[in-house]
Amino acid sequence: MIKILVMEGDFDAGEEIKALAALGGGAVANFVGQVRGGGKLAALELEHYPAMTEKALRKIADKAAEKWTLHGITIIHRVGQLQVGEQIVLAATCSDHRQAAIEACSYIMDQLKTVAPFWKKEIRLDGSENWVEERQSDVDAATSWND
Repeated sequence: MIKILVMEGDFDAGEEIKALAALGGGAVANFVGQVRGGGKLAALELEHYPAMTEKALRKIADKAAEKWTLHGITIIHRVGQLQVGEQIVLAATCSDHRQAAIEACSYIMDQLKTVAPFWKKEIRLDGSENWVEERQSDVDAATSWND
């Protein structure tokens, strides 16, 4: 089972993890990302092209399912304007074994940071704005999974 959602509203990470656990197996791994503060950040605005984004997320999930034996994958990514501390992303995997679940979840997050077509704009407390550029460390993490 693969579940992909791109949405403006919040999600209940606990319910999503519970749904994956119900698929069986012995391991559920997850990552919940939040809009981090600091640097006088007020909000983060995420834009995307819906058809392109959902297709890219599905491709990431399908690749994870090819690499690891999984019972399920959930990827939820929010878009729109999000305040500091709000949830932005959930990546969760379910497998019979801990290592597969953890590695697949980590792989998904590394790919989301570089491959998924989201454009992020930081909005600062003083009203200034800037688009977030790709970081080399994110690119390196994503390419480290290449066969």
